[in-house]
Amino acid sequence: MTVAYDSPRLRTADGRKQLPEEVATYVRELIMSGQVKPGEFLRTEPIAEAVGVSNTPVREGLLSLSSEGFVELVPRRGFVVAPVSRQDIRDLFWAQAQFSAELAARAAKRITPDEIARLEAINDDFEKAAKAGDPETVTRLGHDFHRQINLAADSHRLTMLLNSVVKHLPNRFYASIEEHVTATRNDHVELVQALRGRHARKARTIAERHILEGADSVIKSLEERGLWADEEATA
Repeated sequence: MTVAYDSPRLRTADGRKQLPEEVATYVRELIMSGQVKPGEFLRTEPIAEAVGVSNTPVREGLLSLSSEGFVELVPRRGFVVAPVSRQDIRDLFWAQAQFSAELAARAAKRITPDEIARLEAINDDFEKAAKAGDPETVTRLGHDFHRQINLAADSHRLTMLLNSVVKHLPNRFYASIEEHVTATRNDHVELVQALRGRHARKARTIAERHILEGADSVIKSLEERGLWADEEATA
């Protein structure tokens, strides 16, 4: 599963994201993992403490999220979590799937033996991390796997468009969903085989299915966390 494609422009000289973007990433994950609920006001102090920043970048990060529709600014009261529907999540995954599928198809036509070898090495390490129950490493290697495919596709503009969608989706949250990690391990192997054989159509199909199935896992987990429990109780 694709989990992040950070732009260098959003990072400082030491490789750290710019502070408002760190805040935005942190709050996005709170929202998309169900840790904060629609209608809940976000206090700046706990966010600042969790991210390790002052209140100013917290406000800037929340303003950025308001332009993305994740939060709403209520005059004289602060920022409140905006409603998130199942369809919202499916739409985000659908958009990601379209870009990822096209990049995989392009990569199948251009990928080199060295790039295939790197993907296989990443998969081996991913397998070890999954068996060891190491979500941090699983997340990092999932990012590395898809980044290698995007590099092989050599389509910078399309990758940037993908990045604009991916930043709306959970990051480490993926690795906590056991059934999705299992599916990822299988899909990665199939995708490498398709790329090695230069089967562009097959690579496209696997990549698209892989992303879309992730939506079902995330929605199921959010349902279990009660994200929509309040609205269903009043329906």
